[in-house]
Amino acid sequence: MDDAHLLGHDAAVLTILRTTDEVNQLRDVDTILDKILMESRKFANADAGSIFLVEGDSLIFSYVQNETLFAEGSANAALYQNFSIPISEDSIVGYAAKTRKSLVIDDAYELDPTLPYSLNKAFDEKSGYRTTSMLTVPLIAQESRLVGVMQLINAKTESGRVVPFSCEAATYIPLFCNNAAVAIERGIMNRELILRMMQMAELRDPTETGPHVQRVGAFSAEIYGAWAARRKIPPKEIKREQDSLRLAAMLHDVGKVGIPDAILKKPAKLTTEEFEIIKLHTLFGARLFRNQTNELDRMSMEIALRHHERWAEPGYPGIVTPDIWAPEPKLGAGEPINGEAIPLAARICAVADVFDALSSPRAYKEPYDDAKCLRILEEESGTHFDPELVEICFEIFDVIKAIRDKYQEKWTV
Repeated sequence: MDDAHLLGHDAAVLTILRTTDEVNQLRDVDTILDKILMESRKFANADAGSIFLVEGDSLIFSYVQNETLFAEGSANAALYQNFSIPISEDSIVGYAAKTRKSLVIDDAYELDPTLPYSLNKAFDEKSGYRTTSMLTVPLIAQESRLVGVMQLINAKTESGRVVPFSCEAATYIPLFCNNAAVAIERGIMNRELILRMMQMAELRDPTETGPHVQRVGAFSAEIYGAWAARRKIPPKEIKREQDSLRLAAMLHDVGKVGIPDAILKKPAKLTTEEFEIIKLHTLFGARLFRNQTNELDRMSMEIALRHHERWAEPGYPGIVTPDIWAPEPKLGAGEPINGEAIPLAARICAVADVFDALSSPRAYKEPYDDAKCLRILEEESGTHFDPELVEICFEIFDVIKAIRDKYQEKWTV
């Protein structure tokens, strides 16, 4: 190997190590997938890509990027498509998963018909996109566990011409993926730990389901992304904030574990005294994050404590006294906080949580249709909700609906 190749090799390895370190600083699986796909595309100069994660005998579509079709950093309903592919040799990603071998395809429309796999042209036909070159890589973690498959599409020259993937990309991206697969597993575990915490709350309050908290988390992350883009916040900073916000918003009502069943599950209207007890869930939730070690803990506390405050009206818990960490916390008689004094994450979660409650069935009501949900948000804009966040919710409503469709309740008899 000559000096030029050695230098190229060293630079590629250093890039992989640096990017792996950045990925390992992330917590939420969606942010991790976004980072892995973005950096892999950057290394290979690929126009598009997607990641599928293993679930049983299937590959679940989990993330997508497409520079031609989707604006970078914008809220995108395509992220929340909900479909799966069998792990079999019939499809390109299924073949990579089944054989655990990478596939490099120069032109997906010119595949040898004797091959077991073929290109599914449905996306191209629907979108007008033209898939040509492909690099499909299995994501294999420690102990040879298959986590998923990443597929990069349409490598490009600097002038934008689509070309086959380079030998360098085919060599180094699988190496990066082996490291990245461990981070994906960790992100999945973090999400599962939070869902298990919320399952405890669900035992107390049947409305606190896994799909509900995943919807609230995803709504919150996308609303923040649009809010931050308006302010031209750097994409890397937006992703970092979304990483914590999605998980923290999922924990907004974790304090309900401290509320008695007789009140949480009461089928009739609560008395004034009972409603005062319900309000304590904000304090109980905040207390879980008293010993803060990172940004996620801080944001989780802010959301748990403040997601029932109102933009220009009395909300709760308002001012607490003497101390939210006291063994027997009590709601204070002081004025509640309003407007921008309410932490941004809590203001966002308030919109996300109320929208989901309106659009979901409850013991006391059927789900409201979209028009009624949006009308209520609009009527309470500037009183209950930060008006800019309501405006953003309207702007990205196609994304909100896609999230709702992806995380549907799985009712059992």
